[in-house]
Amino acid sequence: MANSNPLRSPSSSLSEVNLGPSANPHAKPTDFDFLAVIGKGTFGKVLLAKLKADNKFYAVKVLQKKVILKKKEQKNIMAERNVLLKSLKHPFLVGLHYSFQTPEKLYFVLDYVNGGELFFHLQRERCFLEPRARFYAAEVASAIGYLHSLNIVYRDLKPENILLDSQGHVVLTDFGLCKEGVEPETTTSTFCGTPEYLAPEVLRKEPYDRTVDWWCLGAVLYEMIYSLPPFYSRDVSEMYDGILHKPLPLPPGKSGAVCSLLQGLLQKDQHRRLGAIADFLQIKNHVFFSPINWDDLYHKRITPPYNPNVKGPADTQHIDPEFTREMVPNSVGRTPELNAGTSSSNAFNGFSYVSGEDSFL
Repeated sequence: MANSNPLRSPSSSLSEVNLGPSANPHAKPTDFDFLAVIGKGTFGKVLLAKLKADNKFYAVKVLQKKVILKKKEQKNIMAERNVLLKSLKHPFLVGLHYSFQTPEKLYFVLDYVNGGELFFHLQRERCFLEPRARFYAAEVASAIGYLHSLNIVYRDLKPENILLDSQGHVVLTDFGLCKEGVEPETTTSTFCGTPEYLAPEVLRKEPYDRTVDWWCLGAVLYEMIYSLPPFYSRDVSEMYDGILHKPLPLPPGKSGAVCSLLQGLLQKDQHRRLGAIADFLQIKNHVFFSPINWDDLYHKRITPPYNPNVKGPADTQHIDPEFTREMVPNSVGRTPELNAGTSSSNAFNGFSYVSGEDSFL
């Protein structure tokens, strides 16, 4: 039987994993002033940083290698990097400028997007009117449709992963749970995602296809309209029972178009779900989106319904204070000595990357 992991031979140790061609070893933590914590995740933090060479601001995602290796997540981290490299050409996906590593840490240098998480705005406003929800849902659908065109399933769509830029356009971020190589007729089966947004087929641990992303879009749209995800309960088992077995609750007072879209996206049978037949095209053509000119949307010619009114690239007013109150760890800005322990560094061969436009490197 062929080895199922092309990154590793059956007899290789973790330190011999080859994760792609290496590139640009010159970037280092001391190139930056790290100013504030702006996000946190399982493997590290996201920081606002200013590049000393040109005073430009970036979001730098700093990941601890030892935590990644302990949880055996290096393959997912490299998948995130690969998706970031492929997503540079879409207006609603966060851009990777370059990545580099030290013996202890991995660094993603990303666009700094400071209009705030959709989650942050939803917490503050509870819910949105339909035109605003439609605008965000359309930009997110455009981004998901693009990923699907590259045979990538996103798998973790939720308000925390949807950012607004300084003008109010959507920027999808955090590709750590993406799955590459999922063609239109194929499935995958890894159990992953966020409880409130899991599709029924994932909960049932059945093979699933790219329509899991359309279920998640439905869940996010539902939350934008009704203030909570569908079937939400503090009791997780009760919530899962609702996702698996109960009819979709649609409180009165909303348009028939949005209710129709929600019923189509939150269809428990993935083969009958909206998007199962023609993927993004089927979403675009739904009556709820009839006010949207998709070409204008893609080219950002539609004025966003909400402007974050940020005061400049260092403005953190829309970043959750839970993050910004934290002290920036001193270790993230230090470049370790070359003879520092390197036991884990070979597991991330090929992580470093620089795009052509960043010529200062």
